[in-house]
Amino acid sequence: MIEAPEARLLAMQLDRTIRGKRISEVIPLFSPHKFAWFDGDPDRYASLLVGRCVGGSRSLGGLVEIDADDRRLLFSDGVDLRFREPGAPLPSKHQLLIGFEDQSCFTASVRMYGGLFCFPAGASPEGLYAPYYRSAKDKPQVLSEDFSLDYFLSLIGSSFVQGKSAKAFLATGQTIPGLGNGVLQDILFRAGLHPRTRIGSLPDRRRALLYESIRHTLREMLASGGRDTETDLFGRRGGYACILSKNTAGKPCPRCGETVRKESYLGGSVYYCPVCQSF
Repeated sequence: MIEAPEARLLAMQLDRTIRGKRISEVIPLFSPHKFAWFDGDPDRYASLLVGRCVGGSRSLGGLVEIDADDRRLLFSDGVDLRFREPGAPLPSKHQLLIGFEDQSCFTASVRMYGGLFCFPAGASPEGLYAPYYRSAKDKPQVLSEDFSLDYFLSLIGSSFVQGKSAKAFLATGQTIPGLGNGVLQDILFRAGLHPRTRIGSLPDRRRALLYESIRHTLREMLASGGRDTETDLFGRRGGYACILSKNTAGKPCPRCGETVRKESYLGGSVYYCPVCQSF
């Protein structure tokens, strides 16, 4: 699933690759998918988009938004975006294809679930993703300078979160849009925190250390082209080797040599070193 580093990378690549191209073709639901969610009727996307010129692209937390004159395209985590040069083979399955006058295109393919939205500029997508979109637009982006230590301390100092665990605080409820279970693992490892650590137990020094771990880890992921568990706009795997993931579970911790453990917690798997990450 794409999270903040991959969303930022995709937006940067889209901005360099498709900005200025004019949309000539739109094919929705070439491969029907039960959990591909659209804004309204996907069969209307062609009439809404053909003839429009692509403008800028941006990341909003883990979402990717593209300008198309007076329309916006929005893709959620769970959607693989791929740019195709003219004449390049298309994937056998995709839920949305946007073609351009120069015969290039990009495709959007849903994995398990995902949103592919087209809506007027200044509006929001309908349904399930509307609050996620508004939250991601209104809050400081975690990879921006607006995500300051003071802002983070105001989040972690809220009375509402003191009883939450580190995972619940960081990766649920859109507290920090774009920070999810995938990037969480290395953030907590570098901060020396167990996923079940209660936020209320952390002294100021460790809260500041957690902030630095968020900033450092996400920036390193972005600079490396995303995590090695994800792919970019051109299908290339990221260069950031995750310290803790499904690929390292059961292997020695790179810091102390203890076996990396995997547990189910809060609707997903967490990976941690029982020695380096304390409650």
